Amino acid sequence: MADVDVEQIPAAPHMLAPDNVAEPRVQVNIDWSQVDLDTIELPEGEDFGILSDDDQEEEEILETNTGFGNIIVVDNLPVVAPEKYEKLEGVIRKIFGQIGVIRERGLWMPREDAGEGRTKGYAFIEYTTPQEAQTAKEQTNGYKLDKSHVFAVNMFDDFEKYMRVPNEWVPPEIKPYTPAENMLAWLTDDRGRDQYVIRFGFDTEVFWNDARLGKPDPVYHRSFWTESFVQWSPLGTYLATIHRQGAAIWGGAQTFNRLTRYIHPQVQLIDFSPGEKFLVTYSSHEPSNPRDTQRVTLNIFDVRSGKVLREFKGSADDFATGGTGGVAGVSWPVFRWAGGREDRYFARIGKNAISVYETETMSLLDKKSLKVDNVMEFMWSPTDPLLSLFVPEGGGGNQPARVSLISIPSREELRQKNLFSVSDCKMYWQSNGEYLAVKVDRYTKTKKSTYTGFELFRVKERDIPIEVLELENKNDKIVAFAWEPKGHRFAIIHGDGPRPDISIYSMRSPTNVGRVTKLATLKAKQANALYWSPLGRFIVFAGLKAYNGQLEFYNVDELESMASGEHFMATDVDWDPTGRFVATSVTSVHQMENGFNIWSFNGKLLYKLARDKFFQFLWRPRPPSLLSAEEEAEITKNLRKYSKKYEVEDAEQSTLIGAQDLEHRRKLIDEWKSWVARWKEVHEEEKPYREDLRDGEPSDDDEDLETEEVEVEEIMKVEEEIISYGFEQVD
Repeated sequence: MADVDVEQIPAAPHMLAPDNVAEPRVQVNIDWSQVDLDTIELPEGEDFGILSDDDQEEEEILETNTGFGNIIVVDNLPVVAPEKYEKLEGVIRKIFGQIGVIRERGLWMPREDAGEGRTKGYAFIEYTTPQEAQTAKEQTNGYKLDKSHVFAVNMFDDFEKYMRVPNEWVPPEIKPYTPAENMLAWLTDDRGRDQYVIRFGFDTEVFWNDARLGKPDPVYHRSFWTESFVQWSPLGTYLATIHRQGAAIWGGAQTFNRLTRYIHPQVQLIDFSPGEKFLVTYSSHEPSNPRDTQRVTLNIFDVRSGKVLREFKGSADDFATGGTGGVAGVSWPVFRWAGGREDRYFARIGKNAISVYETETMSLLDKKSLKVDNVMEFMWSPTDPLLSLFVPEGGGGNQPARVSLISIPSREELRQKNLFSVSDCKMYWQSNGEYLAVKVDRYTKTKKSTYTGFELFRVKERDIPIEVLELENKNDKIVAFAWEPKGHRFAIIHGDGPRPDISIYSMRSPTNVGRVTKLATLKAKQANALYWSPLGRFIVFAGLKAYNGQLEFYNVDELESMASGEHFMATDVDWDPTGRFVATSVTSVHQMENGFNIWSFNGKLLYKLARDKFFQFLWRPRPPSLLSAEEEAEITKNLRKYSKKYEVEDAEQSTLIGAQDLEHRRKLIDEWKSWVARWKEVHEEEKPYREDLRDGEPSDDDEDLETEEVEVEEIMKVEEEIISYGFEQVD
């Protein structure tokens, strides 16, 4: 390489701070000479994250961890004489020091042993974390120092990986085809049962919900299956697990074989697209420099292939706009998917903009974001590519707040409603996308308090009419709001006292289908949460947390309570996807009563299951029905005709259960009789020994025994104690 005057080398351009995924390695002081490795055994079927030889051959992508993952090799550096060594080192340190923290003595440029001692044109740079090294490689590979020197940057671990590539091509081994389990086989259960998964301690279990037997039917159990949580895909096809290296999905009805891995170190959260075509993974990493902001990495994977289709990186502040929750202030999910199972669009909110992406190209729609000044929140319709967004007041109160409906991809604003004196706003879509409820908290004229009203959008009707709904006491605090799935009704818990009221409304009045009307108000209920059945009609009023698990099962069609119950300290309520059963659970936020109960839709307690350190219960979702709305209505209308078959099956099952129970009792009686007979045999065999003990007395009959009562008196203890009495002296 030609000599270069390092004083003429330009300064490096501005570079982003690194994405740190893991803390530096910590040396564990273990005297391995005192450890007998042969005595260490893992539970059957478990590897505790330690890959076997077979797994390592299969997982070439994960075998780069040689202990040098935080070192990069920079090639195509200038070759300089010893007197210019320090200047070149300073330039290299300036360029690469902007990306992460270089360890002490972590920059080394080899020099010739003989001759003038010139540099060899490459350098090794060691960062504090592998993530900083990876970022340095991505940002500086191809960096043009001058016309003659363009950096070629590689990970140190890559050299060892490529050294193992054989010089001669070897044809891959063709493995015999083994048919995989049908991923939808669980839907064909002959008893129409649903599955659910639970997490407790380090264990994960999958069960059939067998209500006829009044107990869960075990399907699959595994310890240390995931490092944090599990998550079903939206249609129930896959079960996702979380690991240090990334995420994995599993499928089937019984075997739950691993299907695909998604490489994303230190992943914390995941999210599926509605049609299960894409998977979003999220991780956040502490920066080496405390003055820098936390770094965030999001990957979008193709679910079937496991390939990364798009990567997003930035500071936590870049992903914290809009919404609440998530991790480290980041709103989750960061990307929200358009309604329907087509998975055509996804979007995220930014500063003064909403960025909508097409999944076909994984790029911005029309190569530009949707500019909306001061946009605070947005939501997709559950069924259509339609955005609802909220913009707060601006210009010191001179510009009103507004809610808008925008069609995608045309970006046409279909409807807008201006709102005044707004303190807060929240949007609720009905599951069919027919209605949008906007809860608006407004300031009073004195601005010392607020009151709440609702703006109700009829999205599927012409010109999208809007109705305003205010409660009879508009100062009531709104505790909860929920739409009826696939229906036209909604329920509101409102009130300030310990026993709030519950009001149920319909978007159709008996005389005018385009008018909202109140159906009923239920006074003084111990409830702070609403849970509609997935098919509508039934609702559970739940009193969680301070209400200690009060439950009421309510029939909205008949406007009557079906049953009341209690699950003490319940933290969660979940309907099964068919609307037949309800699960209530107590998670490990409480240190006792951990576990869950299964109820029928009308409030009958079917069975309980206790589990220590219990923290997750998830019903397995079902894909949408293949029946049309008319066919479902016909079945509902003629339900008695269809139910006869199942009533017969229930009766047969009850008879079978009764016969099984009777057989079990008979077995216990037979075991008891066998034990008594054996005892009598032993008693007869030991008869001579008993006679010897009685000095030859042959009889074992109680009638020949003589009893004599003897009274024995025994003095246990004698103590002497001097007791003094006080007398009043009389003169």
